[in-house]
This record gives sequence, structure tokens and C-alpha cells, in this order.
Amino acid sequence: MVLQILRDHQLYAKFSKCEFWLEKVAFLGHVISKEGIVVDPAKVEAVTEWKRPETLTEIRSFLGLAGYYRRFIKDFSKLASPLTDLTKKNCQFLWSDKCENSFQELKRRLTTAPILALPNAKDSYTVYTDASRKAWGVY
Repeated sequence: MVLQILRDHQLYAKFSKCEFWLEKVAFLGHVISKEGIVVDPAKVEAVTEWKRPETLTEIRSFLGLAGYYRRFIKDFSKLASPLTDLTKKNCQFLWSDKCENSFQELKRRLTTAPILALPNAKDSYTVYTDASRKAWGVY
């Protein structure tokens, strides 16, 4: 099916670079399988070894990684808020207990992230949303 779609659009796959019938695939920092999508274990290891940020650049780097995986972390925006506040213009870099708690909790949630699975289209769902000045979410 995929090969036919490629052919229909005059695109061709180089078979020496193709892999077929895989149980799971590592792709852009995720591992995708029939069970769902998980954070790549190599990224989890990097998160566990991440040292406490000491500069604005280090905070931005950590938030960049964590933000990439935000869909695995419930209430990400709210949880990351103390660290995000440190990246604002004219904000003094002062690492507080709130920052430490935020950093450690983000690391914990990234290293224990759930498997994201597609919903069953035959089931019905109710979606709840909320928003505030600090965060928004869908439940």
C-alpha cells in the first residue's frame, strides 16, 4: 500500500535503506510499536543524568527537551512554570525550591512517561478542557 502510494506520486524508495515487518521503530526520539508511542529509552537515560541547570542557556536546553515530550506529561505548562519564569526578560536568575521541585518532577515524569495509544474509534469520548493565565489542559 505504501509502496503503491509512492509509485503513484512518482517517488521511489531505495530498498537497501528500507526495513520491513518491524515490531517497533525508533523515530525522532520516540519508539513506535503496535502498543503505542513511548519516549526513546536513550532520551530517558539522558534525562536521568541531567544536572541541575545553572545558567539561562542550560534551563532553555532542558525546557526544550522536556517541551518536546510535553504530550507525555500531564499539566506540563503548569509544572514547568517556575523554570519558564526564569527565562523571561529582566528576570533575575534565582534558583528557588519551586524551581528545584519543578526540575525534579519533570525529570521523574519524563523517565516514567506512559505509553500513548490511539483511541478506539468505536468508543465514545468526553473531552474536558480548562485554561488559566498559567496553564491550560485537556482531560
